[in-house]
Amino acid sequence: MKYHIHKAVVIGSGTMGAAIAAHLANIGVPVTLLDIVPNDSPDKDKIVREGWDRCLKARPANLMAKDLETFVTLGNLEEDFDSIAEADWICEAIIENLKIKQDLMMRIDEVRKPNAIVTTNTSGIPVHSIAEGRSKEFKKHFLGTHFFNPPRYLKLLEIIPTADTSKEVVEFFNHFGEYRLGKGIVLCKDTPNFIGNRVAFGTGAFAMDFILENGYTVDEVDALTGSLMGRPKTATFRLIDLVGVDVWHHVGANLAPLIPHDALGQKYLAAEKPKKLMDTLLERKWLGNKTKVGFYKEVRGEDGKKEFYSLDLMTMEHVPATKPRFDSVKAAKDVEGLGDRLKVMLEADDKAGKLVRALTYQSLQYVSSIIPEVADTPKPVDDAVCWGFMHEAGPFETWDMLGVKETVKRMKAEGYPAAKWVEEMLKAGVETFYQYKGENKIGVYDVVKKKYAKLKQPEGFVLLKELRGTKKEMSKNAGATLFDIGDGVGLVEFHTKMNALDDDIFAIATEAIDRLDSDFDGLVIGNEGEHFSAGANLFMVVVAAQQGMWDQLELAVRKLQDMNMRMRYSPKPIVVAPVGYAFGGGCEITMHASRIVAASETYIGLVELGAGVIPAGAGTKEIMRRIINPAMKTENAEAFPFIQRAFLQIGQAKVATSAEEARTMGILGPQDRVVINRDHLLTEAKKEVLHMISSGYKPPAPELIYAPGRDMYGAMKIGAWSFREGKYISDYDAHIASKLAYVMAGGCLSKPTWVSEGYILDLEREAFLSLCGEEKTQARMWSLLQTGKPLRN
Repeated sequence: MKYHIHKAVVIGSGTMGAAIAAHLANIGVPVTLLDIVPNDSPDKDKIVREGWDRCLKARPANLMAKDLETFVTLGNLEEDFDSIAEADWICEAIIENLKIKQDLMMRIDEVRKPNAIVTTNTSGIPVHSIAEGRSKEFKKHFLGTHFFNPPRYLKLLEIIPTADTSKEVVEFFNHFGEYRLGKGIVLCKDTPNFIGNRVAFGTGAFAMDFILENGYTVDEVDALTGSLMGRPKTATFRLIDLVGVDVWHHVGANLAPLIPHDALGQKYLAAEKPKKLMDTLLERKWLGNKTKVGFYKEVRGEDGKKEFYSLDLMTMEHVPATKPRFDSVKAAKDVEGLGDRLKVMLEADDKAGKLVRALTYQSLQYVSSIIPEVADTPKPVDDAVCWGFMHEAGPFETWDMLGVKETVKRMKAEGYPAAKWVEEMLKAGVETFYQYKGENKIGVYDVVKKKYAKLKQPEGFVLLKELRGTKKEMSKNAGATLFDIGDGVGLVEFHTKMNALDDDIFAIATEAIDRLDSDFDGLVIGNEGEHFSAGANLFMVVVAAQQGMWDQLELAVRKLQDMNMRMRYSPKPIVVAPVGYAFGGGCEITMHASRIVAASETYIGLVELGAGVIPAGAGTKEIMRRIINPAMKTENAEAFPFIQRAFLQIGQAKVATSAEEARTMGILGPQDRVVINRDHLLTEAKKEVLHMISSGYKPPAPELIYAPGRDMYGAMKIGAWSFREGKYISDYDAHIASKLAYVMAGGCLSKPTWVSEGYILDLEREAFLSLCGEEKTQARMWSLLQTGKPLRN
């Protein structure tokens, strides 16, 4: 390939620039982060170091693991400018000032190497204007790359080529953005604020005006504009506080003069009441989360607990939060499916229904009005909204759910008429924005060509939704499905609530392993959902325990142990593909794979202590094998540091906050893979199975486990006692820890001994069942089931 990115430079160490540098470190690209030299300090790296320090302290974390920090080098634009000459990609993320950007581009043009790609992260300045006056070769390699903050977590990357950008550069960066950076790519025209922010502020300005004109409270709005409408829990005002009131105001203020032709946008961007509100917040320096006061204010209650007061939009004072109640919301909240839920709200005649109607119909009106200016089809708009703002569905996808024809009539009646092209589309007999085959989209309406354009899927891509209901669905029950995904590879998908493990899952997984003897050459265990598995079905466990169903409970634990051990020693490769939560039993299944192919955003760990038990699906055994065994194979090795590490990891229910961090915890091994783009996870897992088959996979030899014996059991109990005495843990935590210590010591062994895996599995199972019989463990389980929060009794 003509282009590659082995070294990068990011210029500008503000919130976005530093976070882009961190994300490059996440994918293993060495990056130099540069910023200006301060006027008031002899320390020339002061500004860049302070920016990077803020990036490292930010939560959620920008880096996937602390070790990745070594990929980042800090420097300044005086002493370290020559690093630009070595870079394959130079990303500018400095102040939104055209003249300053142009001056920087002039300097870059003089030193960049011939194939180096230069991009700007501008959010509002026309991309082509930033490259004015530059050389032909510079312009050929120049484009906009607009990340959304924080770039590690938000999927959207808007790529904005100019008329001078070469086709090859655009194609390369699309591929790099999707496959290396893990982004959802939206190719944008060079129009004001591109797509994501244009939609956000064209609809957001209206929302703010409507809210203020109609006397809604902050609490009411955020109760209605979150998950009820298919949006994140941050809803409206929490989102502005998260982004920053100053940033929100800045982007909106910059947009207004750039879109004089946008009558709908101008009307609300210039509205008086929102302007007065934002000016007051800025004047008082109530900037949101960064100042701990904005539309919400962080306070401490009488008991010292953190609380959040909400802003009274009339008095401009923060008051205790309320929990608004609406009959329409009560009727809609349990309705499955966004389209059906919205239909309930759109029919409602209460205050909540009025707001949902206005926000829904105006957003549909606005997005239709900016096509074909910003895009020729609805898909880039839907992708930008879903990937940039984490909406469950884009506006045009939502419109299809509601019924385009009927919704157009309702919009007109409410005073929000759709754009003319929508009416023309309906008159031509096209009744949906997307063309469907079953539930799958196969085409999208092209407004310019006035017909559907095909939606192309990459060859060999694994998409389970396309296999459902076909002959590729080999076996199915309420909890799981076995698919044939081609090339001799099977796939087990869990689909219980939170993919909690139950008998249905065990049945399909066991069947799949059995069929490796006859039908498949390899197996993937994974899904297309948000989470891999939240662990065992706690309801089943606690009910069985309280009813004294000990034989059934032991059988369930033994099933999980046996399934995991069959996977570990399977003669044919089994690849597990975790994503999101992989807790407890989900972590245990993952660790027993022949190979792990994990999504980068995998949050994984053995959390059983929070439920009052210890890992008993072979998890305790596996942590001992992974952390303690390697060290103890060295003659005269000191066991305690490794036993302590394993004991604390399980005892403190530690959860890795990324797949890379899981590698540092021994949950992933050096041979396991991390996939940055979640959409590619199952495809890459299948590729790994095929690679393992072609390279002659063979299972590992049975391994003995180092059990340190009763002296180390005593040491672990002393450690738990000291934690209890320091009030870090409760008496019952210490009791559970002593059970864990007993298992990890190998029981009552008089001296360190290498024991079979089965020996430890028996101890795990015995400790688990013993703890399940205790009242305080059962109380912990009910607390998790009823509140979602651990009980520290």
